[in-house]
Amino acid sequence: MSFFSGIRTENMPGPICGNPLHCLNEKICLQAKKVFDACLKREHIENQTVQLTNFNPESPTAPLTFVSGAASQTLSTTFSNVEINRLQDRPNFARVTVTANIPIDVVFEDSTGTQGTAQGYITLDESVILFVPQNSLIQTRIEPVASAVIPQATFSSDTTLLLDACVLLIIKVVAEVEVLVPSYGYCNIPPCQEANQDVCEGFFELPLFPLSQPTPILDN
Repeated sequence: MSFFSGIRTENMPGPICGNPLHCLNEKICLQAKKVFDACLKREHIENQTVQLTNFNPESPTAPLTFVSGAASQTLSTTFSNVEINRLQDRPNFARVTVTANIPIDVVFEDSTGTQGTAQGYITLDESVILFVPQNSLIQTRIEPVASAVIPQATFSSDTTLLLDACVLLIIKVVAEVEVLVPSYGYCNIPPCQEANQDVCEGFFELPLFPLSQPTPILDN
């Protein structure tokens, strides 16, 4: 089972049925990342030069042919050159200027037909207007979330890629805060519903260690 299959109880996440105040039993203090403001940008980048590193295999045989590319699943987007300039005519608002460094994974094929991978960074300079709270002991910070696909690219050298990319970038103003929220108590965690268990049928029933002596044969 899971939260959304099998028997449901009141202490499981999901749609609220009936009175939403039913079973509320306490107010709890949670430490969470609060998003004060955010905006989304969609960019079509053309002819950006990207320097590639971390080749696997390390020394592919040139020339290389681009196969595919997308935002990295293992590395996170970062911001550099962050500037926050407050607007005189709009209290608590600011012009936020950043350079987004979006890691990408590239799949290529070398001249021998061997497929390999490499990594690089797409860079974007952005300037947006966001709500930025005034200074406090707990400081806000500017955080990114990004995704990208590379529909077209060519190798301009053995380690340099000239690419077009479709990029989605979210710029957020966040802070770690302690927030008071109503609570229904702890979740009831249901047991897991096993998948493909019959594949192991008979295996899990075997004894852990071999028998030390043969089973005696009883005379009639």
